[in-house]
Amino acid sequence: MSVLTLLLAGPLQSWGASARFTRRTTEAAPTKSGVIGLLAAAAGIDRADDTRLATLAALRFAVRIDQPGVRIRDFHTAHHGDTGKSMPLTERFYLADAVFVAAVEGPRDVLTGLRAALRDPVYPPFLGRRSCPPAQPVELRLHDKRDLLQALTTEPWQASPWYRRQRREPTATLDVLIEASPGQAGDLQRDQPLSFAPAHRRHTVRTIATTTVNAPHPGAKRHDPFAALQEESD
Repeated sequence: MSVLTLLLAGPLQSWGASARFTRRTTEAAPTKSGVIGLLAAAAGIDRADDTRLATLAALRFAVRIDQPGVRIRDFHTAHHGDTGKSMPLTERFYLADAVFVAAVEGPRDVLTGLRAALRDPVYPPFLGRRSCPPAQPVELRLHDKRDLLQALTTEPWQASPWYRRQRREPTATLDVLIEASPGQAGDLQRDQPLSFAPAHRRHTVRTIATTTVNAPHPGAKRHDPFAALQEESD
């Protein structure tokens, strides 16, 4: 198996696992449905093509929380395109200044095709909603012969420099939400996509386990207690 890692960073993100009438919430981290939708759009997969979607949905998914961001609320107004009538006021939630590293695990040929699609997407990627474009290229790298946790341990900490300055250790301990193995305990979330067809979008539940990894801290230097002595002798 191989793993494709993705950088999900932008001014705003919104990853809703559910929507209730005029209230559109966001999860604290990217959902599998949202990330698979991003990959499907980059590959040009039609929303009604459940067969090609199934190939992507079968990939095992995990996300590392590099910078949790801040949840903010916005009020949205709109008018009906045909009648001009005002639509109901909606309450929408976003994550501001958040950074995540998502990862999908599966056959190398599938991930190689997705990597190429991200570099030359049919439809541009967005971070949960079309109003949330990424601030940087989404594709990070393809890890061969590694599983999700191994890949997420290898990837350097991607948080903003101002956020990283709060921690000087050579590694950063980061939370990871990973798709649970069969029989493994965890939390249930309805974000396993079955169909993106506009007329009958369907999702089912999957089990998510929470763990941590130690990711390399870019630019961090180990403290050398003898450095000062060496400077004095020079």
